[in-house]
Amino acid sequence: MKLGVMSDSHDNIPNVKRAVELFNDVGVDLVVHAGDFIAPFAIDPLADLNCRVVGVFGNNDGERVVLVKKFEAIGEVHPNLASTSLGDKSIAVMHYPELAIPIAKSGEYDIVVYGHTHKIEISKEKALLLNPGETGGWTTGKATVAVVDITTQDAKIYEI
Repeated sequence: MKLGVMSDSHDNIPNVKRAVELFNDVGVDLVVHAGDFIAPFAIDPLADLNCRVVGVFGNNDGERVVLVKKFEAIGEVHPNLASTSLGDKSIAVMHYPELAIPIAKSGEYDIVVYGHTHKIEISKEKALLLNPGETGGWTTGKATVAVVDITTQDAKIYEI
């Protein structure tokens, strides 16, 4: 089983479409988004995924009522922390590293995903702690997503 991971797409529709195409090509079973979609129209390309999406709000997300409505057709979105699973692995998703790091160290989850910093981070202690970088590519000039093999908990970063 495979987990698709993205964050900080910041209304970059062409990059979101590229991420969707990649996730469908590699056959992910679930996609998580660690926030900063920005506008409701940025959710539309996620409807082309061959799996459901679990997301959280980031600090730049506006029109949250409409964002929640958009998510009804593709999965679910949460205010601060999403708790989900894939296979036998528990997954926590949030926007901020200040929350993610202690949660990863707690050992309560197998995989902990966050965004906000726009910087790729992969570490393993009690849990896989993963920031996929930024899907939008606006800040660093590099648009990235990640795919996690659920069995091995190995993460691979893809530039899109």
